[in-house]
Amino acid sequence: MFAAKIDISPDYRVTVQTTKNRGFTPEEVAKRCAEKIISVSMDAPPVIREQAFAYRDKLESLLSFYMREAIKSDRTTVFNALNDAGHPELAELIRRL
Repeated sequence: MFAAKIDISPDYRVTVQTTKNRGFTPEEVAKRCAEKIISVSMDAPPVIREQAFAYRDKLESLLSFYMREAIKSDRTTVFNALNDAGHPELAELIRRL
């Protein structure tokens, strides 16, 4: 007989976030990403904890900026692909998003 044991950290947690009738904004995704990259123990000394929170806020802002840039770039790619495929009207609708 085969038996397996899995040890999971007591700090392990699962979160679920949803939206209604829309996707996540770059700011929402950046916040989730920054929270995964930089976790801060509530037992950390206050000065270190505040420094980590400030760094996480800066990272969130940076991630958000580059996600918006990536979205613009992708829309340009889709616009050009639709134009090249002979769908200028649809390409223009994408450009306006």
